[in-house]
Amino acid sequence: MTKVQAEVRLEVTVAVPPARLWDLLVDWERQARWVPFTRVWYVSGPRLGVGTRIAARTGVGPFAFTDLMTVTAVDAPHRYEVVHTGAVVRGVGAFAVEDDGAGSRFVWWERVEVPGGPLAPVLWLVGGPATRVAFGWALRRLRRLAEAG
Repeated sequence: MTKVQAEVRLEVTVAVPPARLWDLLVDWERQARWVPFTRVWYVSGPRLGVGTRIAARTGVGPFAFTDLMTVTAVDAPHRYEVVHTGAVVRGVGAFAVEDDGAGSRFVWWERVEVPGGPLAPVLWLVGGPATRVAFGWALRRLRRLAEAG
């Protein structure tokens, strides 16, 4: 059976220096303030470094799942990469921050295996646009939070 791989990549310009945005991104527990319907917590390993393990619970009520992640690369304050190893989300992702002269450009991308077996292509027809909307909402919230100080 062929596995369905999906990629989502969104970016936003934020009027704060990269180091300030970075501090907000790697404050795991604070991610709940900008990622909708998600609570993130530190699990083990260094607080931020290769081997850091974090978990994120996303959803509402019984319609939720836990995403387990391990940080696989860090180039502070510019980029960190994770591998997703949970039961629902499996794949890789990254947060990248670039200085754009007037602030920061933040890029969030994920490349994951779509769950659902033979139904995965159909699920992604709905899930793909919904994921992009959720990521866009998160990036707008992140920008507001960062720029508010």
